[in-house]
Amino acid sequence: MAYLNVSMYNNSFEMFVFFCRSIMTDLYYLSQADGVGEWRMKEAKDLSDLVQNRITYLQNPPDCSKARKLVCNINKGCGYGCQLHHVVYCFMIAYGTQRTLILESHNWRYAPGGWETVFLPVSNTCTDRSGATTGHWSGEAHDKDVQVVELPIVDSLHPRPPYLPLAIPEDLAPRLQRLHGDPSVWWVSQFVKYLVRPQAWLGEGDPADYLHVRRTDKVGTEAAFHPIEEYMLHVEEQFQHLARRVHVDKKRVYLATDDPSLLQEAKTKYPDYEFISDNSISWSAGLHNRYTENSLRGVILDIHFLSQTDFLVCTFSSQVCRVAYEIMQTLHPDASSFFYSLDDIYYFGGQNAHNQIAIYPHQPRNSEDIPLEPGDVIGVAGNHWDGYSKGINRKLGRTGLYPSYKVKEKIETVKYPTYPEADKLLNSQKK
Repeated sequence: MAYLNVSMYNNSFEMFVFFCRSIMTDLYYLSQADGVGEWRMKEAKDLSDLVQNRITYLQNPPDCSKARKLVCNINKGCGYGCQLHHVVYCFMIAYGTQRTLILESHNWRYAPGGWETVFLPVSNTCTDRSGATTGHWSGEAHDKDVQVVELPIVDSLHPRPPYLPLAIPEDLAPRLQRLHGDPSVWWVSQFVKYLVRPQAWLGEGDPADYLHVRRTDKVGTEAAFHPIEEYMLHVEEQFQHLARRVHVDKKRVYLATDDPSLLQEAKTKYPDYEFISDNSISWSAGLHNRYTENSLRGVILDIHFLSQTDFLVCTFSSQVCRVAYEIMQTLHPDASSFFYSLDDIYYFGGQNAHNQIAIYPHQPRNSEDIPLEPGDVIGVAGNHWDGYSKGINRKLGRTGLYPSYKVKEKIETVKYPTYPEADKLLNSQKK
């Protein structure tokens, strides 16, 4: 009888998985019906053009000597993904306070020649930090008469302005919420998009599909070890979904890792997959070789290829993984669901509180659960990826577990400047 019960359970689970795949396939086709797919493509392009034009306008003032500036030094003591996110944070504050970002990158630990070694300059007209008055960040209102403001790392930022993630601009919020599954990530991605415009020498290549595995400095400190089998479980599931829509001739995986031995392990354990990887990049990503121009080129290419994939399996504790996910948002109308993270939910280091709103009531099953009533605000601690998340019910002050499907994201909006002069220029170019 026990054998029968196990067999019935396995059959029921397989049927459930089959139903889920069918529902996901139907939802995909529904998202493309009645011209909605075409509308998304156009709306995504229009919104991105709008934001990129505003950033370009801010970054290229007519008279640099009179421009209000925000100075950001790239040399935060961390790796490439972390440093890029540091510059993004600076850029968002510059955009919010209507200051031209001056990026100081000379003697960058990855490339002594600076940011322009690999990426286009953040400004074509204003790279000089000089000004009549200079001061350290002391708040937007307090700094209003200071021409040049130096910004610290986000860990030391005080007072904290409202422009930090996960907030989005109030004027774009209605359009973004209709378009994108995670407006906060989309907003971050627009600054990443502007920053990582490559110099011609970097070149491009053909993308493959799927996988980033981090195994050196973060393991045992900020992240747990995850074997290749854990990643491949979700890769295979994604291929099962894909096979319902198109013919899959070859299951191809782009493997980005800092462990040079992983490629052979993957080929041995999964012979029906084609793995694409560059062990020279894996070697350069090792701790002893990480801060070199060769390593920089390697991590940039890894991120580029990862962002080009159909689906990303990685750990969001990795900055590289989150950067790839952010860039992915700039390549599709809505790529918010094109990932599976083995650990954290998406976050931006130094962000303001991540909140959700309860949409269904919940009565605790045990002492680990917290009660919910519709409208309760939940401060998110993390997703356990088993149907439950952990957080604090801010009304009750209680921390515990709750069903993930019983909440929705609480989108925070901020009165960012709208740059009407930039919008006028964009509209005149379209006529």
